[in-house]
Formats: sequence, C-alpha cells, structure tokens
Amino acid sequence: LSMVGTDCLLQVLCDFTLHTHYTGNLLVVTVATKETDGFRRFMRSARHFNYTIKVLGRGEPWKGGDYMTEPGGGQKVRLLKAGLQEMEEDKVVLFIDSYDVVFASGPKELLKKFQQTRHKVVFSAETLIWPDRHLEDKHPHFREGKRFLGSGGFIGYVPNLKEMVADWTGEDSDSDQLFFTKIYINPEKRKSINITLDNRCRMFHNLHGSLDEVVLKFEDGQVRARNVLYDTLPVVIHGNGPTKLQINYLSNYIPTVWTFETGCSVCLEDLRPLSGLKESEYPLVVIGIFIQQPTPFVSVFFETLLKLEYPKNRLKLFIYNQEQHHEVAVSSFLKDHGKEYQDVKVIGPEENMDRVASRNLGLDMCRQDKDCEYFFSMDIEVVLKNKDTLKILIEQNEPIIAPMITREGRLWTNFWGALSADGYYARSEDYVDIVQGRRVGVWNVPYLTKVYLVKASLLHEELSNNDLFSSGTLDLDMAFCHNARNKGVFMYVTNMHTFGRMLSTENYQMSHLHNDLWQIFENPKDWEERYIHENYTKIMRDKLIETPCPDVYWFPLFSDIGCDHIVQEMENFGQWSGGRNTDTRIQGGYENVPTIDIHMTQINYEKEWQKLLLDYIAPITETMYPGYYTKCISYLNFVVRYKPDEQPLLTPHHDASTFTINVALNSKEIDYEVNEQIPLKPLFEDRVQVFCPLSCLFSGNVCWNQGALSFS
Repeated sequence: LSMVGTDCLLQVLCDFTLHTHYTGNLLVVTVATKETDGFRRFMRSARHFNYTIKVLGRGEPWKGGDYMTEPGGGQKVRLLKAGLQEMEEDKVVLFIDSYDVVFASGPKELLKKFQQTRHKVVFSAETLIWPDRHLEDKHPHFREGKRFLGSGGFIGYVPNLKEMVADWTGEDSDSDQLFFTKIYINPEKRKSINITLDNRCRMFHNLHGSLDEVVLKFEDGQVRARNVLYDTLPVVIHGNGPTKLQINYLSNYIPTVWTFETGCSVCLEDLRPLSGLKESEYPLVVIGIFIQQPTPFVSVFFETLLKLEYPKNRLKLFIYNQEQHHEVAVSSFLKDHGKEYQDVKVIGPEENMDRVASRNLGLDMCRQDKDCEYFFSMDIEVVLKNKDTLKILIEQNEPIIAPMITREGRLWTNFWGALSADGYYARSEDYVDIVQGRRVGVWNVPYLTKVYLVKASLLHEELSNNDLFSSGTLDLDMAFCHNARNKGVFMYVTNMHTFGRMLSTENYQMSHLHNDLWQIFENPKDWEERYIHENYTKIMRDKLIETPCPDVYWFPLFSDIGCDHIVQEMENFGQWSGGRNTDTRIQGGYENVPTIDIHMTQINYEKEWQKLLLDYIAPITETMYPGYYTKCISYLNFVVRYKPDEQPLLTPHHDASTFTINVALNSKEIDYEVNEQIPLKPLFEDRVQVFCPLSCLFSGNVCWNQGALSFS
C-alpha cells in the first residue's frame, strides 16, 4: 500500500513538472473573424511572452451577435468544437477572447497556476451573474472569491474540453456564457469534466464588476495588474462587457509597455518612416481647417500652416469658415499661397453649413479621393509650434493619433484620459503625469479633440459611415470619438515631442481693428510671440541695453507687427486731441505740455497697457535701478502723433514721473526723416536711428529736459 501511494504521488509530481515547465504543451486558441486594433494588441502581448497562438474563424462573417449588450457568442463554441478535433490529446488549451484581452505574464506562470488548481478545466470567474440571473442559487458557494462563471477565458486539457463542448448544437447567435454556465451548475457534468472557477483571480481577471479591485503594480522594470482584494497577480486581463476603456488604460502599461525604468518600450515599433522618400512619394494628406467661432491670432495660424515641413504638393486643404470676421485672413492666405497646395476647397459663412455637416464633408474629401491616405483635422485655435508635427504623426503609424497640446499654464489639453459614467470628462490616474511630461509615450485614450490624424483606410472600413460627427445629444467631437470607440478603433495621443498649445477663445473682443492686441490676459504667450520683440528675452543675457547718456536706456520692446498694430489701431480710432492746454481727459483739465495724442483709456486699452508695463518694463527698471521696485502704476498712457504741419516738436520739460518709457512706433527713413539741426544730436550722435521696436527708459528727473525730435 505504501508503494502504491508513492507511485501515485510520483505520477502527480511528474505531470505537474511536465506541464509547468514544458510550455510548448500550451496552445492559446482564440476566435477573430477580422483583425482589429484590439486583436493586434492581443497578439503583441502574446508575442511578448512567446505564447503559441491558433486563431479560429479568420475571414468568416461574425454571426455571434453584439454580446456586449445582448447574449451571444455561440459562434465561438462552434469554432472551438471543430478546432479541438485537430488538436493533440496531450495539449493544454487556453481558450480566450482577443479583442479586449492582454497577457500580463507568460505561459510558465499560467501553467503552474493551472496545475495548482488540481482540476482539468478552469474558467475565469465574475462578480456578476450573466445572462440569466435566475440561475444564481444553483452556483456552488466558495468560502472566498467570485461565484459566477465567465466564458471569456478558460483553460483545460483537450479531452476534457472536447467532452465539455460535445453537446453543443446551438446557433451562432446563442449565448456561449449560458451554455457553459449550465454545464458548470450541473453537479454531474461539473464532476465528470472536472471543472472549477479561478475564483481568486490567480489566472484570469474579468474587469466588469470588479474595476475597483485592480491597481497597476510597478516593480523591477515590470508592470502587472494586481488584484488588491485577493492579493493576486492575474496572468490574463479581460475587459469584458462595458470595460473596454479600462482595458485600454491598463494596456498602456501591460505587458511592460511603459515602465518608470525604460519609459515606453513599444513606441518605436511598427513605424512608417518618411525619411528618404522623394516629395512625390509622400502620403497624400487632406488637412481640414475648421473656423467655428471668433478666434484670436487667425493670421498666425495660417503662418504656422505654411511652415509645416511637408511637401505642399502632397497636401489638399479643406477650409470651413463660419465667421465673417475671419474672411479677410482666409482670403489673404489663399490669395498668396493657395496655388502652392494640390487642391483647396473652401466653405464660407455665406453657405450657412452647420458644423456637423462641415466635419463630415471634410472627411468625405479624403474618403472620395482614392489617393488620400490621411485626414489631418485642425481647429483654428490650435497653435502648432513643431514644424514636423504632421510627419511625426504619420510615422507613428496609428489608426487615429493626436499630438498632445495644452492650454498654456494649465492642465487643459486636447485629450481625456478617462470618461465618466455618462460619457463625459473624468481624470485618469496618469493624466497629470502625462500632461506634465513625467510619463512620455503614445497613449490609448477615449477622447481627442482640436487636432488629430486619421488613416484614410478607416474611412473606407470601420468609419465608412458618412455621419461620424452625430450621436444623439453629444457634441461633434464627442460623437466622433463615441463612434470610433463603438467600432473598436483605438485613438492615441503622443507626448513624445513638444507640439504646441491651444488658444483660449473666451472673452475675445471683435470691436477693434486689431483685436489680438487685447489678448495679453487670455493668451499671454501668443500675445508675447506676436507683439514683443524677438530679442526682448535676450536683453540681460546679451547686454542689448544701450546707454546713450546717464540714466537713459535703450532696448528692444515691440515687434514690427506690434508697432504697426498700435499705430493702426490709433489711426482707426482717429479721435486725436487738439494739442491744447485745456484737456478734459485728465484730472484738473489742464495739460502743461500738450501733445496731439490718444489716451489708452479712449480705446479701452488701459488694463492691457498696465499689464505690459508690469510684465515687460518693471523687470528692466528694477535691473537698471538696483534697489528700486515698482508696481508700474501709471495714470497717463498715450500715443503721440507728430507731423511737420501739425506738431513737429515738443517743448522741453520735466516729466512728473518716477520714470518714463518712450516707445518709437515707426521707423527712420521710412516714416520720417530726422532733422539734423536738433539740439540733442551731440548727445545721441548718429544713434538717433529710432527703429520701430526701440524703447527708451529714463528717470523722471533726468538732468536734461525731455523734448521731442523735430520731424520732416
């Protein structure tokens, strides 16, 4: 008896060793009637761990129903039943879904955990019963763990699996889960086939109903999904039912897709390199430009578009402009540069096309062109600073991909890391780290907006519907993403490069000639790039401040465009003062040294000018006058006009100020000539080249009298 017992024990140990270490005995079987983004992700994770995969049903039409919402999946059982007939009897088969599954570990660990159950067939387990709740009481009870069978993943020996599916005679649209559940709750069949559940999620984790049990575990350059309820590390992660977004999130990290040690390990896989191509070989791209609201810096947008490093003869433009206010900018761009592009289609405000129709029409321009390979959608408020953006996105070779752009100084971006239960914004755990660049990679996300690239092949297949921007009450971007998600199309955002930002369109005024001048508060970075001289930031580093005489400093302040816009804004306002001593605009009504001018208050630019003084003049003042600090509170800010036949010069005087800032708004030999007989010439010598951006700063009690130069 002792020897017989020993023989039995040795036999068990031998079987255990065989199947634990001989991973070639494991075959992963899945059903995939078509190759989707989810299937490609599944295969990548399988290759990572060297699983052997057998795919059933390739090329067949799917007749198993939409079992995300309704019972279905019988087609999988039919295919498995037929497939098992061709498999060797000693094989261990893992039958698993593929569109919403990733592997977190390899076959050795899976086989070991399977053998430790001491059963012949092990099903994944679920918290929720589906599809027939009336069967709840018939399920066996466990002291710990999940009670209900999940058909999306199970593992077993071929003979036992054959026995399990032998009685299948159902339709392809019948429920596979109900079929297997009825076998499991039948005590005789359960015992005969030797079935159990992985009730503590050691091998399988089904996310539906148990999302709060899963956290990412980063350790030693590896990433696993940890079940915190049972303290287990499942091998297979399944985003069953309505948890597709959650499996997408986890698959940004699993299996070892992104770690703190290595960063992104897959971001350089399956690229489409463009380097070395002739211009004529570049993919044809339709760029859709959408102007749907009054927006600042529209002319800058078109300047940026021109700078994209991409052959213009391989670009077609679709421009939708809903705003009459921006017609001048659009027309000017097309007049000067429209012929550089292969084709241009414009939908103007006079056509009264709604926003949804315009988006669909833009996609159609690419869809109907057999040569079009990509559609690049850009909203007018996008500021692309990276000239290689389009090439980078194409080379990344994803179905839909966006460059991450942010609202300057804020966590507001063009993507969402998660969705709330009602389909709106929710912050994912990694959102802030991605936005702030602590995690860099290419991220599968549920929502994109403002700027993104779409493969044209999608527009002929999964996204062939010509009304992609409509879905119930959702706005157009949410509708587009909703429709893409429902078709199983993955959307990505990349922060592997710095791409740019997006403008705020809030509080945009349209009552001025140059409305962008008023954007110093709402879009300060863009305002600075447009209106502040390019050398301003180099003033201290490169010693660009000149000192023509004691306590007088020259330095660059405005760009040429900044000077021109201020002058044009004043000329457009046109209400110049009479240059008399009586002046009702100032306190007391008397001006000691009158000029012909317009006050900033008259054009409602006082707050903006004070902001400019504080941000750009105060730092210079405090540097040049050590120990002096200022809030730059100025009660009199104005633009003066000098004309030979009007007011050619200014009476010498002392300014009643702590310091004065004078800005030359026009240019010598272009807008005026300098009178060579002026008394200040010995002081300034030939430096009286008052170029447009030059600023002059001096103390209010400077030892020589302030006076204006004489113009002719």
